[in-house]
Order: sequence, then C-alpha cells, then structure tokens
Amino acid sequence: MSSVLANVAPIKSRSLALLIEAEVERLIMAGEIAAGDRINENQLALRLGVSRGPIREALRSLEAGGLVELKPNRGVFVRSISLSEACDIYAVRAALFGLAGRLCAQRLSLDEVSALKRLIGDMESAARQRDFDAYYPLNLALHEFIIDHSGNPVLASHYRDLVKLLHLFRTRSLVQGGGLAISNSEHREMVEAIEAKDPERAHVAHFNHVMRARERLTQTEEQKVSK
Repeated sequence: MSSVLANVAPIKSRSLALLIEAEVERLIMAGEIAAGDRINENQLALRLGVSRGPIREALRSLEAGGLVELKPNRGVFVRSISLSEACDIYAVRAALFGLAGRLCAQRLSLDEVSALKRLIGDMESAARQRDFDAYYPLNLALHEFIIDHSGNPVLASHYRDLVKLLHLFRTRSLVQGGGLAISNSEHREMVEAIEAKDPERAHVAHFNHVMRARERLTQTEEQKVSK
C-alpha cells in the first residue's frame, strides 16, 4: 500500500505539468506569447495558481518539442525560427503531407470526400471576401482532416510538431498576394485527386501545396527586407 501511495504525488505532479504545457502551448499558438519573448516563470506560476516546479517541468517538455529554448543565465524564450530553418521545415512537412494525400486517396469514403468539399466551399466564400479570420480556421480544419484520415499516427504526430514551429510564418504568407484564393485552388486540386482515388496525383498535389506555401513565405519575407 505504501509503495502505491508513494507514486501518487509524482503522478499528480506530472498531470499538472501536462496541463500547464498545454496552456503555454496554447498561449504561444494564439500569439499571446510571441516568438522571441521571454517566459516569466514567476508570472506564469501566479497566473495559473501553481508552484514553479510544474512550470519548469512543462517548459522542459516544450523545449524538447522545439517550441521554447533555454538561454543560459537569461531564461526560457519562445523559439525564433530563421527563414532558412522555416524553409527546411517546410520541405519535410511537404514530404509528410504528400504521403498523407496518397493515403487519403486510398482510404477516404464518399462521405468523407463530401466533408472536404464542404470545407472548400466555405473557404471559397471567405476567400472572395478576403476574410482571413474566417478562412484560417477552415484551412486548419481541412489540413487536420487530411492528416487525421491518413490512418498513420506517426505521420500525424510529426506533421503536427512541424506545423507548431511554422505557425507564425504560415499566417503571414497566406495573406499576401491574393494568397487565400490561390491556396484554396490548390486545396481543390488536392480533394479532386482524392476523390478520383488517384494516389500519385494526390501525392503530387499535397506535396506541391506545401512547397508553394514555402514560395509564398519566401516572397513575403524578401518583400519585407526590400522595403
């Protein structure tokens, strides 16, 4: 009995750290803590009503996942990714998304394809109105649907880790140069390939979609530098 009780405290501590990790990740993804910002452990502990122990455990986990980095004698900071790093990550993400498209072309039912078409229709309306706030969550939902229905949990896990790192870059690249309409035309080609049950075509469409997003990102960053 005593050995069981001895394990209760570590379990509770780990559960709390997981909840804190999820909340800090949410704050980063929502932009409330921006890339390059220092994470104040004391303020975070007060905000969440916990001690610094589970805060530190959560930050160590986020560091292992690449979202934050420890700078000696300075503290923990939300990771900043260079354009070169972002392009490298996009290349790996493209390979994974291409595989997801191939798998979906082999797996998806007519009802599931219809669900993708409805998302594209909603995004089409948002793109015509240049409504990024409406378009963006639908865009995420489409990509999540494809990843979820690929039937490969390992692919899904690695893909989502990459998306987290690219979060800030991707939002900027979509709003430049008519990016909403262009991006959605690529989505339509992806879904048409899945509907045709053509794995090779689907692979190419999904791979190219991510690589073109990388091109839009690069163009956006170059335009910022030239101004």
